[in-house]
Amino acid sequence: MSAPKSAGEIRLIRLDQIEVLNPRDRGSRVFEEIVENIKNIGLKKPICVTPRTDASGEEKYLLICGEGRLKAYQILGEQEIPALIVDVPDEDAFIMSLAENIARRQHHPLELLSGIRQLLDKGYTVRAIAEKTGLNYHYVQQICNLLRLGEERLLVAVESGAIPINVATTIAGAGDDDKAIQAALQDAYESHALRGRQLALARRVIDRRQRLGRTASRTSTTTHSHSKVSTATVIRTYQDEVKRQTALVRKADFSQQKLLLVVGALRQLLSDENFVNLLRAEALTTMPKYLAERVWPNGSHV
Repeated sequence: MSAPKSAGEIRLIRLDQIEVLNPRDRGSRVFEEIVENIKNIGLKKPICVTPRTDASGEEKYLLICGEGRLKAYQILGEQEIPALIVDVPDEDAFIMSLAENIARRQHHPLELLSGIRQLLDKGYTVRAIAEKTGLNYHYVQQICNLLRLGEERLLVAVESGAIPINVATTIAGAGDDDKAIQAALQDAYESHALRGRQLALARRVIDRRQRLGRTASRTSTTTHSHSKVSTATVIRTYQDEVKRQTALVRKADFSQQKLLLVVGALRQLLSDENFVNLLRAEALTTMPKYLAERVWPNGSHV
């Protein structure tokens, strides 16, 4: 029989007794670091669980936070893990788990959005979400507004640092009005909110939003057909491609000029008998085929 449980107690719990409440994916590199750290120095912080009893009367636990640590223990072949026991209802356990995932320092953009959306669906206010996650109230308010508008692609761009939240809000307010969107970009540029690489990223996000729709989910279908792409967008895409092709032509011309310079220099050097004898003495009588064909078009060689 297991020992009696009490809230706030840290105990060793069997891994097979724990059920993950909000499973999530994590990067392999980050997870490998967690495993290595636990293997070398042990568990710094216990996981957090809340006790439950299943239909058969067996004691179980819902995981509130520490999924990475739990999986690391499984990988390392451990049978038990230190856990802080908190006695909370299912609803609170779910919210605590969700808030922990949102508030951690390294989260995937779509995980943050999914977490905030679930809190909204549960009926929590913007202020309550901000308090539970530790996020800025104004930031959460703008995120929630964009979620209500279905602007997931803009939200991912905000979370990944591609564009500021206020610029995303302005773009969302412009809807599908291409002139209004371009005006928003111009204002952002003039106010120094978008500069350099960030401006290029913003244009790319907006182009994808217009072509592929507002939803960023990989599994979702596009919400805008190609017929809704504006004339300005088509022209801009064409102009960008022309610029790219022009840059490639310039680069190719520059490379060809350098090659001709090298070929001319080699021909001049190889016409010097003393230089040729030096190459033979050092056993340097070969060169790449494509270069040899240009230096000796008639097939002669050193």
